[in-house]
Parts: sequence; C-alpha cells; structure tokens
Amino acid sequence: MNNFQRIGQNDVLPLLLSIKRQPELWKADTYLRDYPQGPFGEVESIMLRFPEKRVFEQEAELEKYKQGASQFDQHESIFYPAWDLLPEAHSIVYGLMAYTKATRLGRIMINKIKPGGVIFPHKDTPEHATYWDRFHVSLQSGPGCNFRCDDEVVHMAAGEIWWFENLLEHEVQNNSAVDRIHMVIDLRLKR
Repeated sequence: MNNFQRIGQNDVLPLLLSIKRQPELWKADTYLRDYPQGPFGEVESIMLRFPEKRVFEQEAELEKYKQGASQFDQHESIFYPAWDLLPEAHSIVYGLMAYTKATRLGRIMINKIKPGGVIFPHKDTPEHATYWDRFHVSLQSGPGCNFRCDDEVVHMAAGEIWWFENLLEHEVQNNSAVDRIHMVIDLRLKR
C-alpha cells in the first residue's frame, strides 16, 4: 500500500507571497509548538481553521463540560482570524474539497520548518486519523526536505498536493537550505 499519493498541482505563489507580507501571523498562535511533549516543538504554525480552544476558569466549569461531552463534536473546527487575512488559501482549500468530493472541512494550518528543523516521529490519534483524510499542499520546499511515513520517504515540491496516511508513524526532516512551508488540510471523504 502506498502511504503517499500525489494528487495534483496548484499555483501557490499568491498564498506564499501573502504569508511573506504578514510575518506576524507566525507568532499569533503557538498552540502546536507549545503542546507538552508534542512533535512540533521546532515548527511555527498559522492556524486557519482548528478546534476551538477552551479555557476553564474553575474546576466546576470543567466538570460541567465533561458531563456534557457526549454532545461535544471533537471533530468540529472553527475559522481563525488568519483565514480572513489569507484569502489566497480559500480557492486552494475549496478546490481540493470539490476535487475530492469532501463532505466536511476540518483543520487547516500552515506549518513552517526552518532549515535543519524537524517534525519529530509521531502518529496522529486513531480517532482523528480514521475520521479525516490528511492532505498537504507544499508552498515552499527545497531538495533535502524529506517526509517519511512508515517506510516510505518523499520530497513534496512546491505546488504539489499530496494525500498521506497519517495513522502511521511519520516525520519531516528539513535538510534543505530553505524553510519548508506546507498547508495541511483535513477533509472528510465519503467512505
């Protein structure tokens, strides 16, 4: 079985230029980078769509939330302010949804790994990886930036769109001379 599948090509230059004009977006949300013992300690992210982060002021509020958790949809995401600041991403996301005939839109984030940086080996949770299909749109990448999933390794060139099996162990090593920038999109496909 192939753990990666290249499914298309897109003009990503307008989105990449818009990101470069707004470097403050990389510092707006550090949730993934700061996640305890997570694999993204060396990654900067721009959250376009992600689950709502909940902060509970009191223990009683947390308990009330937990009791109603059966009504909580763990797969629901909301648009973050960066979505409106990067309209160049919209046609890429909605085009991919149309192409794949997706029935639901999940998380969307743009991740940057500096030269020499890594995303450490990890598997996405089964609850997430079996519900969603994971797509990567490579916005910028140089030779030497390798993406491993299980025993397969690929280089995703700028503009390429890839599906990959995020239920398996995967990691990224950026041994190139440029930042590796990918837009990650989760889509629910008909089963």
